Amino acid sequence: MTGISAEERALEVDHILPRNQGGDDEPSNLQALCYSCNSTKRDRDDTDFRPIRASYEDREKDCLFCEIEPSRILEENELAYSVSDGFPVTEHHTLVVIKRHCQSFFDLSRPETNSCLQLLDTARDRIREADSSVSDFNIGINDGPNAGQTIAHCHIHLIPRRAGDHPSPRGGVRQVIPGKGDY
Repeated sequence: MTGISAEERALEVDHILPRNQGGDDEPSNLQALCYSCNSTKRDRDDTDFRPIRASYEDREKDCLFCEIEPSRILEENELAYSVSDGFPVTEHHTLVVIKRHCQSFFDLSRPETNSCLQLLDTARDRIREADSSVSDFNIGINDGPNAGQTIAHCHIHLIPRRAGDHPSPRGGVRQVIPGKGDY
């Protein structure tokens, strides 16, 4: 953080795209800034964010997640949605999918990652409410074909775990490469 310390003054919330330039009060258009950064920022940035917003209307032909059947959607927010995995690892395995066609998690904007995290929390709560045997979760992203990504559209796996569902769960996601989970 720059400027005034948090002990002296709390972070301020401001619009990414100012309201006087067409921005709204949706959480995806808000950012936290220190007092100094916010007070000197003003509305001088003339970046036009409309092409980014328009990119959410683009759909990749034959992309499963661009052409998702609306009845499959469990929850959604402005930038992402969740669905049950079509080939679940465990019962209630859920996917959080970005609405914009984008292959890599690393190409997501901060509002998009925030939207995904919000849906992961919502899905976790829904799963725990539906199934008291769920004690823990694996959260995973296959980013690129060499990492096992089979659908070239960014999505996050939320895999519910239960006591005894694997003889040796130690190592968790390290198990994707045989022999690397035990260390």
